Amino acid sequence: MNRPIVLFAIATLVPVPLLLLGAGFGGLWAWLALLYMTALTFALDELASYTAPLAPEGREFAAADQLSVLLGAVHFILLLVAIYALTGWTGTGWFSRLLMFFAFGLYFGQVSNSNAHELIHRSDKGLFRLGMWIYISLLFGQHTSAHRLVHHRFVATEDDPNSAVAGESFYAFLPRAWVGAFVAGYEIERDMRRQSGAGGVNPYLIYLGGEAAFLLGMYILFGFVGLILYILLALYAQIQLMLSDYVQHYGLMRGELPDGKLEPVADRHSWNSGRWFSSALMLNAPRHSAHHAHPAWPYPELTLPPPDQAPHLPYSLPVMATIALWPRQWFRLMDKRVAPWQPAEP
Repeated sequence: MNRPIVLFAIATLVPVPLLLLGAGFGGLWAWLALLYMTALTFALDELASYTAPLAPEGREFAAADQLSVLLGAVHFILLLVAIYALTGWTGTGWFSRLLMFFAFGLYFGQVSNSNAHELIHRSDKGLFRLGMWIYISLLFGQHTSAHRLVHHRFVATEDDPNSAVAGESFYAFLPRAWVGAFVAGYEIERDMRRQSGAGGVNPYLIYLGGEAAFLLGMYILFGFVGLILYILLALYAQIQLMLSDYVQHYGLMRGELPDGKLEPVADRHSWNSGRWFSSALMLNAPRHSAHHAHPAWPYPELTLPPPDQAPHLPYSLPVMATIALWPRQWFRLMDKRVAPWQPAEP
């Protein structure tokens, strides 16, 4: 495994044994699993300065895909272990189970979501389907279509449900973005099939059918309590993804050109974070401008634009997502930073 991939592997795989031990024994292991996903990540981001070496242009990243496949397999194992432990089958106390709910939820929200996001941009059908099924297992299959076909096309415009406008709180954004992206993704998938004349099954049937199968499976395996816990865990992971969308595009809109058309998507239409450890944990998802400029690039290849070309968050993406839960603090911190990046009047 080459050097650029090692850091991603360490950041994403070290918490796995902690989660498994926490699920089995609770106590100290539950605390360690949660602290890894919170305090340790924050401390390493803030106290250590490190920049991973840039990947050579045009280099192939077989190891990156291998890590993504491994993380995909780990996701499904952890999902079953999580519900098994949270329903009390491992004999841990209620407080340990509460700690593990948040530890597992943060892993699914930050690692599994980021990995699925990476995979649905792959041209390889097997990798793409793996990302799709990770999202389906989190009851969020529609993101496979909505993210690629709606968000990437209409980002930083009023036509993108997942681009928050300045002054919009996360609590106003969340229902608008969830419903809007679901509907817009479905409509584009439907229209694409009508226009091509090829027909075929709308993937939304696969998303919804797969989610129904997961719900039924969890009920059969773990009963009604397990089903409820599974739904809550999936919603927790979904909220973290929606927080990422909210933070990474808050207040950044594309300007209108003299001919009335919108300007092309540029680096200045995404918020970025250069914090090293959380970026490794999230497979460089915080290097968001580069992802929008080159959606097909593998995560080790993504770079950070300089601060004079694109906005940078004052803290890491997970920290900013936490602040976004408190609108007053969020607006106080961010609105003054948004102003210089507002488009000029045509």
